[in-house]
Amino acid sequence: MTRRLTAMLLGLLVLQVHSYAQFRKYSNEFLNIGAGARGLAMGSAQVASVQDATAGYWNPAGLAGVKDNPNATVMHAEYFAGIGKYDYGALAIPVQDNKRTIGFSLLRFAVDDIPNTLYLVEPDGSINYNNIQTFSSADYAFLFSYAQNLKETENSRLSFGANAKVIYRKVGSFANAWGFGLDAGIQMQGKNWRWGITARDVTTTFNAWSFKFTEREKEVLYLTNNEIPVKSTEMTAPRLVLGGAYKFDINKNLSLLAEANVDLTFDGKRNTVLSADPVSADPHLGIELGIKDVFFVRGGITNFQQALKDGDTTNQKKVWIYQPSIGAGFKINNVHIDYAFSNLANQNNPLFTHIFSIKVDFKRKED
Repeated sequence: MTRRLTAMLLGLLVLQVHSYAQFRKYSNEFLNIGAGARGLAMGSAQVASVQDATAGYWNPAGLAGVKDNPNATVMHAEYFAGIGKYDYGALAIPVQDNKRTIGFSLLRFAVDDIPNTLYLVEPDGSINYNNIQTFSSADYAFLFSYAQNLKETENSRLSFGANAKVIYRKVGSFANAWGFGLDAGIQMQGKNWRWGITARDVTTTFNAWSFKFTEREKEVLYLTNNEIPVKSTEMTAPRLVLGGAYKFDINKNLSLLAEANVDLTFDGKRNTVLSADPVSADPHLGIELGIKDVFFVRGGITNFQQALKDGDTTNQKKVWIYQPSIGAGFKINNVHIDYAFSNLANQNNPLFTHIFSIKVDFKRKED
């Protein structure tokens, strides 16, 4: 019995992938965390207003807003008291006299130093802690983006963009997967109003998993009644993200940007504000107060869900909960430093994380 329990960690890890082959409602979830402290502070409401290197993540059409100089962003965040580490970097380069923009993004979410207790129990039943080894579970995504203006005037712009994304996921030496997918987006901007649409995984994203175990590992899994997977395919269904924003110019020193997004999923009923089969809707709300276009204060809410009310012993009373976030940023010449403070759980169950990102506009040397 003891030996069976020691195999559960690895067994559940690999069988989770094997058991849910084909379409999964929550697939490649690390791609839904977000990118850049500005966007995360605004409750992930970015589809309509984003126009820097992070647009490769939020809405590739927004890359057309990168003019004259290349733009780069890096971000680091740690979740669950440092257990999970999330890193993001992006680069946007305008080409052909600002008519087109190309972008590159890299995302990594990893949990390191996971104990492998397969060999904790010796064949004679004794426990040998020296047999415990560690491994990492890491998810990577590479985004190759392209954007161009379809129509541009002095006060308006209509742009289109697309992503080709390559996904690599690895669980120690036991399992790995390669995936491929496409995103597409449109963004419209006027003097003060902005609209955006992004279709993520528009052609369905495929992850092909393969597994590799030594003969000894197979023996332990077999003796502990764990199925030994061979190959499987995981598919991520398309989703639409719609967004609208408006910028209020309060005076020459103050401006307020408000944006609302809604995620539309088509893979069945979810615990969201609009929950139906097959379409569910999940809203995101964010605001940004700009002071002299140098200092910024931000806030947002997202992840609305129904949950049981605290202290309810009958399991019948449900309340709406949400995930709040706040943040700030400032600009020094061509360097932007942003910070977000986000609650990963909800307003009643604090599980906070600090997120930092840096954005740089690279000034080209004049001829």
